[in-house]
Amino acid sequence: MVLVHHWFLHWGPSLVYWILCFTLCKDRRQRESRIYCLHNCRNPYRFLSGDIKELFTMSRQTRAKPMPLSDDIGPYVVPFQHQTANQYGKNSFTWFGPRPRANITDPEKIREILNKFNDFQKIRTNPLLNLLVSGLVNLEGDRWSKRRKIINPAFHQDKLKNMLPAFYQSCSDMLSKWEKMVCTEGYSELDVWPYLVDLTRDVISRSAFGSSFEEGKRIFQLLEDQLVVTIKLIQTVYIPGWRFLPTKTNREMKMKHRGIKESLREMIKRREKAIKAGEESNEDLLDILVESNIREMEAKNMGMSIEDVIEECKLFYFAGQETTSVLLVWTMVLLARYPDWQSKAREEVLHVLGDSKPDADGLNRLKVVTMILYEVLRLYPPVVELGRSVPKEIKLGNLLLPVGTEVSVPILQIHHDKDLWGDDAREFKPERFAEGVSKATKSQVTFLPFGWGPRICIGQNFALMEAKMAMAMILQRFWFELSPSYAHSPYSRATLRPQHGAQIILHKLGCN
Repeated sequence: MVLVHHWFLHWGPSLVYWILCFTLCKDRRQRESRIYCLHNCRNPYRFLSGDIKELFTMSRQTRAKPMPLSDDIGPYVVPFQHQTANQYGKNSFTWFGPRPRANITDPEKIREILNKFNDFQKIRTNPLLNLLVSGLVNLEGDRWSKRRKIINPAFHQDKLKNMLPAFYQSCSDMLSKWEKMVCTEGYSELDVWPYLVDLTRDVISRSAFGSSFEEGKRIFQLLEDQLVVTIKLIQTVYIPGWRFLPTKTNREMKMKHRGIKESLREMIKRREKAIKAGEESNEDLLDILVESNIREMEAKNMGMSIEDVIEECKLFYFAGQETTSVLLVWTMVLLARYPDWQSKAREEVLHVLGDSKPDADGLNRLKVVTMILYEVLRLYPPVVELGRSVPKEIKLGNLLLPVGTEVSVPILQIHHDKDLWGDDAREFKPERFAEGVSKATKSQVTFLPFGWGPRICIGQNFALMEAKMAMAMILQRFWFELSPSYAHSPYSRATLRPQHGAQIILHKLGCN
């Protein structure tokens, strides 16, 4: 048995490589298929590291200086993947460490991958990564179904409407700061990125936990620190059992995790006690989650443990602000670059809302703003790639994927694909969404800013409503343009962020 184990460790990756080479080309003659396979694999297998070193080296080299002001960001954000697709085809495969990773861009194959979520599961490599975010996003099968059922009520449309006052207050606080900066001269240059990060953190603190940003500040800082460590872990090959060693990275990751859990545990216990005592509900996400869990426990004794609730709250904190902050910053950058669309959006906002406080009905009637947000999500998707693993041998179209194969859905490349979106795929044209997403995509699975299928992001309506509220209020009070000091450098660090910030010149409406 020991000899078999050592043989597989040594020869297993190469064996998987040749199996994958064969199955990728099974419908061709043997000689032709072997040539086809070699042209579709960027590099031969390299022990343990695969293509990881080259991938991250290319990313670092590209980010060393800003890119030209363009929305064709694929070669800059994902240079390794872009070069691989250009040289070896869209459906090529690479080596992510010792595992072959097949790139899938065909819409029908993507539909199958994201629909059959039990056959194509979340990738699990280094267990330490689960300390950053876990919960619903990492569950599979029945556990996922039961957890989603408990959490769903927190994101119903009628519940989200009750959170609009929290959205409004957070936006109003940020805009008051901006108005003070521009009140003297009528304009001011500032980096809007840190303000938008604080805004979305404040929103998630108020609407999810009934607290202000200051109360949640420690949690957000610990999460940001964890993210830095996580990036380091992703760039290294995981050795089984390594997480148990008291290395500096392991200790740091676990210490941050414990700090977050302690803060959330106290918050959850206070809320459970208040609900059981019959106190009035705060109508925030935490209240709804705890109430739903209590009902499930009383009815079927199948609810979540406090550890489960902690993980879901941590996920709220992390995902709830990351997606919206990057959506807002790229929306401001693009509207600053395309003043005609900024004017169209402002005209609609002032026509529908005037200078009054935005409400749910008004936000739902902002068609131009919605088109703009969709186009921003297409050109600058918050997450540039989805990864799935194959727990058992499976047929995907004409591919037979062996156990252990990973599949990558390269969202950024799909969103910028001229074959799928037309010759203007890399241009900012919100009008493509004038008749909705289905018409724009021709009912294909080609628009994936929040994923797709049964496991589509549960918080997408939350994020879009928050973004509409923020943009409507910004457009009511300001017009803005891109500063000459702005350096265009989008980069992927969990989400697609502006590496050097977003320098915008704000002008107060009504000031000359």
